[in-house]
Amino acid sequence: MSRPTAVIAEDEPLLRGELKDALTGLWPELEIVAEAQDGVQAIRALGTHGPDVIFLDIEMPGMTGLDVARVASGTCHVVFVTAYDEHAVAAFEQGAVDYVIKPFLPARLALTVARVRERMKIAPANLDGLLSALARRTRPAGQFLRWISVAQGRTVRLITLDEICYFQADNKYTAVVTAATQSLISKTIKELVDELDPEVFLQIHRGTVVNVNAIAAVHRDLHGRLEVRLKQRKEILQVSASFAHLFKQM
Repeated sequence: MSRPTAVIAEDEPLLRGELKDALTGLWPELEIVAEAQDGVQAIRALGTHGPDVIFLDIEMPGMTGLDVARVASGTCHVVFVTAYDEHAVAAFEQGAVDYVIKPFLPARLALTVARVRERMKIAPANLDGLLSALARRTRPAGQFLRWISVAQGRTVRLITLDEICYFQADNKYTAVVTAATQSLISKTIKELVDELDPEVFLQIHRGTVVNVNAIAAVHRDLHGRLEVRLKQRKEILQVSASFAHLFKQM
């Protein structure tokens, strides 16, 4: 049987070293295949190594732990590392693998290891609901998503928000549409709306959110219904009656 593998993503070198040493003592067969000091390195490690579990600091520079967890969701087990009790409680209550509170306490870390080993007998959890809840708790006023992570095989492509023309529901997925590409992500429109800047992205239909900077014009069709025409796409987006008030000047 192959050894279980792990990635440690923690931006503070001393804490990263402490966690590695503690895990080595508590879980000797665990192989630490990579260490990351920021979110970009963590996502790269996920793609390169495909670990069984990632110990993931929520507060990291660049891409946060929540951004990384969106990529890890459903593909590897996640243990959140945080200095904030409220994050840990939310993670545990909503079914994340487990959590570790900084500074690390041996007894708590031993309990975490035991829980992770037990949960590794089943498939990794889908964390979409939890991540949306945590994003609302941790996002300062005025701070919203800056990019979307799209998995393509073992590669993760980052699409900045200003590249996106619109999002559209597609069965259980959401299509992310840019001027030249279309990709699917597992996050729902409802979840995205909570994380997008409402000054830039308008929901115009239950299943459609459009970037206002991508709009060329808004017209009424022969039946008086509003439709959005885009600068760099040929398709026309329908505005439902529920969202027509956004264009009340027309």
